[in-house]
Amino acid sequence: MKLLSIAIPCYNSEAYMKKCVDSLLVGGEDVEIIIVDDGSKDRTAEIADEYAATYPSIVKAVHQENGGHGAAVNAGMQHAEGLYFKVVDSDDWVKKDAYLKVLDTLRELAGGVHALDMLVCNFVYEKEGEKRKKVMHYRHILPVGKLFKWEDCHHFVKGHYILMHSVIFRTRLLRECGLQLPEHTFYVDNIYVFEPLPYVKNLYYLDVNLYRYYIGREDQSVNEEIMISRIDQQIRVNKILIDYLVEKKTDIMKNKRLYQYMRNYLEIITTVSSVLLIRSGTEENLAKKKELWKYLKSRDGGLFVWMRHGIMGSAMNLPGRSGRKISVSGYRICQKIFKFN
Repeated sequence: MKLLSIAIPCYNSEAYMKKCVDSLLVGGEDVEIIIVDDGSKDRTAEIADEYAATYPSIVKAVHQENGGHGAAVNAGMQHAEGLYFKVVDSDDWVKKDAYLKVLDTLRELAGGVHALDMLVCNFVYEKEGEKRKKVMHYRHILPVGKLFKWEDCHHFVKGHYILMHSVIFRTRLLRECGLQLPEHTFYVDNIYVFEPLPYVKNLYYLDVNLYRYYIGREDQSVNEEIMISRIDQQIRVNKILIDYLVEKKTDIMKNKRLYQYMRNYLEIITTVSSVLLIRSGTEENLAKKKELWKYLKSRDGGLFVWMRHGIMGSAMNLPGRSGRKISVSGYRICQKIFKFN
């Protein structure tokens, strides 16, 4: 069995996917690299097949009709044979030294008495044109270099969240929790780092800068104008998170730290949705913002009250044009987290 399966969702990625794949090949035979060609129209499929032919014991090429990022991640999970699983987007890459430390750590923990469910590492925003790279680390929140549980975590401050770039999950855990991401929908990475969490019992934080998250392409999904144009997909993901937290609330609340974290994560996603709807400036989207908050209230009145009267919720729901100007301050917080262009 492979130690780590890495899925690379690819759509028209010929211009940059080689940098990604080459950075992962350093892992050698311990690693399984699954290149998922999601119905690309360029040479992505051909490049994937070339890698699979050159490294048959390491690389798999999977081809499917276009289903979006979620469908590509689903295909990666379906084909994964490794003990652990990670997603690396095709325009991103990993740092060699940190990568090898991750593999050493996984190898060491794989034979332990307690199964490791989730490994967390730092990631780096590789934003085009910025000389100083922002590192997202967790050393003041998570115990460093040892197995721990949710109750061992410190308080997660606003603006500090575990994103897809940070995590490696135990593959079987993802299957046991029934994770299935929606197709033809962007921003499903928020579901990926949300729904498995109640099943995570044992965590490990390795304080290395593994993942390099590239930001700079005009067609990138975190571009603000593109996010506004796809706002219905953002709202769809937002409501999926609301439903999941509400339906699992009784079990999740047994662990106060976990519930606090998941509630805070839902808060920031709802803030992102609200800010983008406000930024669009259309009456249609302002009505969608009201509907989103109404939906939250209908699903869980207590959760609605907590979010509505918190700092972010209050800022998102101030009346009138002047109130909406103040709401944009919440946008600055979201910018720091999701690095909108």
